[in-house]
Amino acid sequence: MSYIENPKTKGSGIKCVIPQTGTCPMGCDDCFFQSGRSFLEPLDDNLPNMISDYDSIGNVIRVNDGNDSNNDQMAVIDSCASYNMKFFNTSIPMNLEKFEDPVVLTVNPGQMTDTKAHLVDPIPKNLMMVRVRTNLWNLDLVDQVVEYYTEKEIPVILTFMAYFGGDIPEEHKNSYVYRKRTLNSYNAITTVAWESVMEKYKYNKWVYSCGKIEGEKGSSVCHRCGNCLREYFHTKEKLA
Repeated sequence: MSYIENPKTKGSGIKCVIPQTGTCPMGCDDCFFQSGRSFLEPLDDNLPNMISDYDSIGNVIRVNDGNDSNNDQMAVIDSCASYNMKFFNTSIPMNLEKFEDPVVLTVNPGQMTDTKAHLVDPIPKNLMMVRVRTNLWNLDLVDQVVEYYTEKEIPVILTFMAYFGGDIPEEHKNSYVYRKRTLNSYNAITTVAWESVMEKYKYNKWVYSCGKIEGEKGSSVCHRCGNCLREYFHTKEKLA
C-alpha cells in the first residue's frame, strides 16, 4: 500500500501516519477524517497509511492525523518505533506517560467540545501541548483550559472549528463564512472574529492559534504555522 501525504502538512517538515484501520472510536462531530471528505477516502482501501522509514528521514512524524494514538496504544507505539522523530496525538487522557515521545492532547473532543475539558493532573513530562476545539460559543471553556494549562507552562493551541452542517447558533452566523480551507469548503470563522478571540490572549506567551492567521485572510496549511515543530523540539529537549 503506497503512502498518501496529507495536503495540509505538505511542505511543513511534518509527515502524517495512521497505523490503524477503520474509524476512530471518539466519533467527533464534523471530523474530517471519517466524514467522507478525507484525502484518504475510501478508508478501507488506504489504511493503514504509513510512510517508509527511508522517506521519513528529515521529517517529524505526526502519528494519527486521523484516528487516535490511544486506540490500541501499544500497537500504535510498536508500529511507529522505527521513526526517529515523532509525536503522538490523542483525545483520551490515559497512559500518556507510556508514549516515550512527545504527545499532543485534544482536551475537549466529541460531545465535550462546548461543555467540558480534560484537565490532566499531574502533567506528564512528555505533554507537548494541548489542543482546544474553539468556537465563538465555548469561549468560557477555552478560558478555563488556557488558565489551567498555561499556569503550568503547557502551550495551548486554539483549533478553530469549521462546520460542514448547520451547527452554528443564529447569533454567531455573521462571524462565519462559507469558504474553502484545504480541500473542502466549510462554514469557518472570519478573520475579524478570529482576531477578536486571539486578542484576549495576546500577552499570554503560551497561547497560539492552529494556523498563523485563521479566516479568509489567512491559511490553514501547516507550513505557514510552525507550532508543532517548535513544541516538538522543545519537548524533546525536556525529555533528554
